[in-house]
Amino acid sequence: MTEVINVGRVAVLFGGSSAERDVSLKSGAEVLKALQEGGVDAFGIDAGSDLAARLIAEQPDRVFIALHGRGGEDGSLQGLLENLKLPYTGSGVLASALGMDKLRTKLVWQGLDLPTPAYAVLRDRSDCAAIVERLGLPLIVKPIHEGSSIGMAKVTSLDELEQAWTEARRYDDCALVEQWMTGREFTVAILDGKALPAIGLQTTHTFYDYHAKYVANDTRYLLPCGLSTEQEHQLADLCLRAFDAVGCRGWGRVDVMQDGAGNFQLLEVNTVPGMTDHSLVPMAAKAAGMTFTELVLAILASARY
Repeated sequence: MTEVINVGRVAVLFGGSSAERDVSLKSGAEVLKALQEGGVDAFGIDAGSDLAARLIAEQPDRVFIALHGRGGEDGSLQGLLENLKLPYTGSGVLASALGMDKLRTKLVWQGLDLPTPAYAVLRDRSDCAAIVERLGLPLIVKPIHEGSSIGMAKVTSLDELEQAWTEARRYDDCALVEQWMTGREFTVAILDGKALPAIGLQTTHTFYDYHAKYVANDTRYLLPCGLSTEQEHQLADLCLRAFDAVGCRGWGRVDVMQDGAGNFQLLEVNTVPGMTDHSLVPMAAKAAGMTFTELVLAILASARY
């Protein structure tokens, strides 16, 4: 079991006001329970507008971030904690902000010749026809600054793209539109510079959407993932390179799909992945021989600012 020495009093931050609040509440509850079971003096804070004042009043020695989405995963919280000189889990300010921005993450990966699906930025309904002409159909539409598949949609026609744009605008000023990948989907958790066993994802839904991630009981998680040993090594290496390229540290997760030719294509990086009973990082850790409590303690041990 991971030995945690002199971690002091630990604040677990969860909830918040982002579109991923419900998931964050569940993640935070699981993390808090595990820390307490592991002998850590931990307490929870539902992060609101008074968060800075609460942290100053409580004076924790470390902070475990279980806040997903904006306000928790985008660098703003990390900046606050650094100003308060509080060690925290996960990536720093720059990597958090970059990882939350799907477009700029792709630009970094492209600059390093890392594979990622062809895409366009949809800023106005009038751009839809040109995007369909350039990328073809089907396509996947994603708000640039959301996680948990919120606001995402597969489209097979110009009309559907325009409808998806309207939905994505609820969450963001512009949307990322990518070529649809027809191959298998995988996710690779990263912990302390090492890739945990890859998980293959199979769902009866059109894609691995919010319901498939957090509600459905028919989503299949393949461990082993179904790749050959050589392919799994290739996937792990690619995900570590993608994680490092964004500047991430501590822990996180990289999502990947295969294209029609079987080549791996990077989708996104998650700097504060879910930690619920449906979440992927705990599954990968279990496959590597770690209990949930050991995983949480390992993440906490890497906290810094």
